[in-house]
Amino acid sequence: MSRPSDPDPVELYGPEYKRDPYPLYAELRERGPVHRVRFPSGVCAWLVTGYEAAHRALTDARLGKHHSRGNAAWRARASIMPEPQHSQLQVHLLHQDPPRHTELRRLLGDAFAPQRVEGLRPRFQAMADALLDGLPESGEADLVAAFAARFPFRVLAEVIGLPEEFEARFDRDWGKVVQPVGPTDPGRPAYEARLRGLQQYIADLVRHQRAVGGEDLLSRLVAARDAGALGQEELDSMIFQLLVAGQEPVTNQITTALVTLLRHPAHLAALADRPELLPRAVEELLRYDSAFELTTWRFLAEDADLHGTRIPAGDSVIVSLCAANRDARQFPDADTLDFDRSPNPHLAFGHGIHFCPGAALARIELQIALGTLLRRLPGLRPAVPESELNWIPAVLARGVDRLPVAYGTAGRCPVTSGPDAAC
Repeated sequence: MSRPSDPDPVELYGPEYKRDPYPLYAELRERGPVHRVRFPSGVCAWLVTGYEAAHRALTDARLGKHHSRGNAAWRARASIMPEPQHSQLQVHLLHQDPPRHTELRRLLGDAFAPQRVEGLRPRFQAMADALLDGLPESGEADLVAAFAARFPFRVLAEVIGLPEEFEARFDRDWGKVVQPVGPTDPGRPAYEARLRGLQQYIADLVRHQRAVGGEDLLSRLVAARDAGALGQEELDSMIFQLLVAGQEPVTNQITTALVTLLRHPAHLAALADRPELLPRAVEELLRYDSAFELTTWRFLAEDADLHGTRIPAGDSVIVSLCAANRDARQFPDADTLDFDRSPNPHLAFGHGIHFCPGAALARIELQIALGTLLRRLPGLRPAVPESELNWIPAVLARGVDRLPVAYGTAGRCPVTSGPDAAC
C-alpha cells in the first residue's frame, strides 16, 4: 500500500535553502524517502532523499532518463531550453538510456580513463601553480575569479584536446545555460543569447576539428559523426556536455570544499600541514557538501510504486545526492566533517550506469586545487562575512560565485583544538 503523497510540494529554492539545504533534507529524511517538491520554474517532481533509497533509485531500471518519457505536465514547465536548441543540445549522455547510452559513453572512455588522467597530473599541477604565480605573497583575492573558475577549464581543454584559440574564446557565462530561466523571466533574452553564442561556438569548433583532425577526444567525436556512428545533434550535445558539465561542477566543488574548510579552520590547518591527508580529505569534502546537489530527471514509463509512494508515469523523479550523503544511517555522525572516515561510499558522483565518467579526473583536480591553494596561500581565511557569500541559483548544483579570502603567514589562525575552533 503506497503512503499518501505530501499534501503540498516542498519548495526547493530561495537564498536560505541554497545557503544551507541540509536542515530541510534532514527533516525530509525523517518523514520518508520520497517527497513531492517544487522548483523555481514551477515544475513539480518527486525527490528521493535517504541513502538506501537513493542508491536503489540510481540503479532502478524502471527509471529512464530520456526526455521523451516526460509527461505533458513536466514538458510544460521543465523543458526550459527553447527550440531548436533543446533538440540540438539536449541529447547527450545524461538524457540517454541503454543501449544508446552505452554506445555513446564508450566514445568517452579512453579520454577520462584513470590511468591516462593520472599520467597528466604533473601537467595539471603546473597549470595550478601558473594561475597562482600572478598573486602577491600576501593580501586578498577572489578565489573563484583567480583560480576556481579557470583551473578546471584549463584541465578540461588539455584532456579533450580543445585548441588554444577556442580555449581563449570560451565565455564562462555560457555555463549559465543550465540554470533555469523560464519563458516569462526578465532574464530570458540574455539566456537565449547565451544559448545562441554557445551553439555557434560549438559549430565553429566542429568545423575546425574536422579540418585539422587528430587523435584527441574532440577530433575522434567529429570523426565518429562523419562515419555515421553519431548524429549531428548527438555530436553537438556531447560537446555541449563536455564544455559545461566537464568543468563547471569542478569549479563549484572547489568552492564548496573551500567554504567547508574555512568554516572548519582546524581541518584547514591540518590539511595545510599534512598534504598526505588530501586523497581521503577530498572524499570527505565531496560527501560533506557535494557540488552536484541533485541528479537530473528520471521517469517511469508507467504508474509505479517507488519506495512506498505511487508515482505517475512521466512525472520527474530526482535523487538528492547531498541528502543521501548526510544520512546518519549510512554515515555515523553524518553532519561532522571527518577526514578519517572510512569507508566512505558517498554518492557525490552518482552511481550505476550514469556514474560520472570524469570522476577520476575530478578527484585529481580537487586534490591538486586544494593542495596548491593551501601551500601557496598560507594563513587562508575569509575576507568577508559568510553572510555575504552568494550561492549560485542553479537548481541541481551548489557553489558560490565569489569567494573573497585573505592570506599571508602573519594572519594565520592559531588553531589548536577541535573542528569548530576559530581565530
